[in-house]
Formats: sequence, C-alpha cells, structure tokens
Amino acid sequence: MLAPTRFNARALASRLRSIEARRAISVQSLLHGSPEAQAEGDVQVQHHSQLIARGKYVHGFEVHHVQPYAIDKYKKAAEKYYTTIKDDPDLHVKLSGSWEAVVGEQDTFFHILEYENYSGYDKTTKKIRNSDHIKAYYDMIPHLRSRSSQLCQEFAFMPTAPPHSEGGIFELRSYQLNPGTLLQWEQTWRKGIDARRNMVAPVGAWFSQVGRLHQVHHMWQYPDLQTRKEMREKAWKLEGWSETVSKTAEFSKFMDSIILVPLPYSPLK
Repeated sequence: MLAPTRFNARALASRLRSIEARRAISVQSLLHGSPEAQAEGDVQVQHHSQLIARGKYVHGFEVHHVQPYAIDKYKKAAEKYYTTIKDDPDLHVKLSGSWEAVVGEQDTFFHILEYENYSGYDKTTKKIRNSDHIKAYYDMIPHLRSRSSQLCQEFAFMPTAPPHSEGGIFELRSYQLNPGTLLQWEQTWRKGIDARRNMVAPVGAWFSQVGRLHQVHHMWQYPDLQTRKEMREKAWKLEGWSETVSKTAEFSKFMDSIILVPLPYSPLK
C-alpha cells in the first residue's frame, strides 16, 4: 500500500504546481498583457507612428529648470552652447528655437533641436561628446535645478515652421494622452485644424517617441495675450472646432499651456 500512497502524493504535488503556474500566467497576463497582446501593441504603436509622422526629422525637446538667482549666467552659457552647435557644419542638427517661460513653470527654458532623423541625432550627440562643444554644455549645468529631454516627431499635417522674426509671444500646449489614443487624437486634429489656421498659422506639432511617452505638443505664435484671447474666441464659432476640443479632452489625462518669449538667438521669434 505504500507505493500507491507515494504515487498519489507525487501526482497531487505535480497538479498543485501546474495550478500555481497557470495562476501566475493569468496574473501576469492581467497586469502586463499576454506576450501576444504585447507584441501586437508594439506593432500597433509603430504602425501609428508611421501613419501620422512626417518622418523626415527628429526633434529634441530640451527643458532646463534654472536656479532663480542664476538666470543671467544661464542665458549667456546657453547662448554660447546653442549658437555654436547651430553654426557647426559638421553637426547634423539645426536649432528650431529657444524660449523662456513667462506664464507657467517659472525659471524654465525650452530648446527645440532638429536632427536629420535618428541617425542624425546619434552622429550629432557623439560628435558633441567628443568635441569642445561639451565644455560649453557643461558650463550651463551649475545654473540648473533639473533638466529633461524628449525626442519627438512632427505630425505630417503640421510641420515645423521655418525660421522667422514676427515678434510677440509663443504658446506651447502639451497633452498627456491616454495610451492607445494617439491615432484618434491625430485624426481629430487633422479634421479640425483648418478652423484654427483661419485664425493663426501654427508653429508646429509633435508627438513623443523617446522620453515621456503618449505626449503631444503644439505651438502657436501671437502678437500678445489679448490677441490670443480674441483669436481663440473666434475659433470657437467656426464649424468643427468645438468638436475638436471636446474630443481632445476625452483623449487626454491632463494638459498644460505655457506662454514663452523667444531668446535673442532663437531662429523662431
């Protein structure tokens, strides 16, 4: 009778291990998605990016939070760094613009760099690290509280404006989207953007691919805040714009609006 008892005990232990394994797989699938679903999601994200991106450039968003007492020193160091890399013919990069926030998070500066796609980004950053440019970059560091970067691509329907000097203020609007809604956001804005274009020409629109994900940005330029208010009120009266704004809110977790002024060396100003 001992042998059957040992056999039953082994069978029971094996069955329990099988049940626990299935439970672990179920929990993992619930929390992280099945491997098949994960693979499908990765393909979907890549496919969406291919559908909506202009694909020609990669834009690097560099955000610097500066010590309040070091603003002037930072501005001098930043001008030296960004103008020298902009003017270096060996680098595969252009400076789209540099701005200081005047409404929103204070003591914050935004720099948008345009690379010749990801290969241009790789070549440029490698050359900077191995050249005198890195010294100019390090000269900015003591003046910072924190910094962040993000790599974005342009929406095909709203490419970045070329350098110009029109004066006034810029508004950078950023949206943190619910995962999986990027394509719907793009389709909604593509339909509604003409209403805004009738009021003011956009500076550009981008979606993140590296850094904080599921984020989109768009930028506008106005003579002043009063003109901005009047143009936005007129846009609400145009067919299709209110629907665009309503759907945008459905796709977003939160939004930010930051008013910027260009720095003297900014190509967009």
